[in-house]
Amino acid sequence: MHRLLSCSLIVLLLASLLAAQQKAPPDKTQKAGSTEPTFSARLPTEETVNAFMQQMFGHDPSVSWKVLEIKPAEAEGLAEITVTVSNPQGKQNQKLYVTADGRHAVVGEIIPFGAHPFDADRETLQKGITGPTLGPADAPVTVVEFSDLQCPYCKQAQPTIDKLLSEEKSARLVFQNFPLPSHNWANKGADYADCVGKTSNEAFWKFIHSAYDAQADITPENADQKLTAMADQAGVKGSEIAKCAASAETAGRVQHSIALGASADVTSTPTLFINGRKISNVSGVPYELLKSLVEFAAKPGK
Repeated sequence: MHRLLSCSLIVLLLASLLAAQQKAPPDKTQKAGSTEPTFSARLPTEETVNAFMQQMFGHDPSVSWKVLEIKPAEAEGLAEITVTVSNPQGKQNQKLYVTADGRHAVVGEIIPFGAHPFDADRETLQKGITGPTLGPADAPVTVVEFSDLQCPYCKQAQPTIDKLLSEEKSARLVFQNFPLPSHNWANKGADYADCVGKTSNEAFWKFIHSAYDAQADITPENADQKLTAMADQAGVKGSEIAKCAASAETAGRVQHSIALGASADVTSTPTLFINGRKISNVSGVPYELLKSLVEFAAKPGK
């Protein structure tokens, strides 16, 4: 998984979160005729979030942040805050979940719960997936991969994913582009990958493997040249792929893929969904465990 924020910053965030939030008084705005504040009125303001971040990271001039979004979380009674935190090693989106009283918060991920915890994401993905596929169309297990061609962890995980699909005939793989904003040619790579996939499903898999192999050699300045050559080598006409990659229609398809991932709470790459079950740290998951998850998902009634 693509992690750029240092462990020390995460520890600091965890340690400081409660104390800092307790200093922020809850918003007392109320509905007309009501004595209780609505949850939406109790969302922390951007000013409060920035003040909180200043208290945590203001001591270090190399750290900066930007509040991206403040909204009600899916879990009732919590506010979800997304903040981009940057340091010399890079940047990472961080989520905070704040209670309605504005005095408690947690850092991390809210996971689904219930007798069928993965159904909602499975249905969302089934309705939205548009990427190239590998494996039988009628497979009982659908593995959706959100990936970034510039991400070194995606390159590292791809042989494991390839092996999984070669051994598990009950699964099909769907590739969805999810270029990260911290990568300087990933978006262009996604555009080319989208166009290659639309032209030839077979060529697509050759293309992405070539892109992973050449990660260290690709720059924003030579990306068009390199990616066009890779398209040619994969068996499609590179000049036509380059023209397609520069189109607004292609940009729209890539944005759809990014939005689909975001709707399933994808924040890093590579992220897999096995019939809706989210696996974020693919490189850190033993192969046998991934295999057992696919086999379990293939069982009737699972």
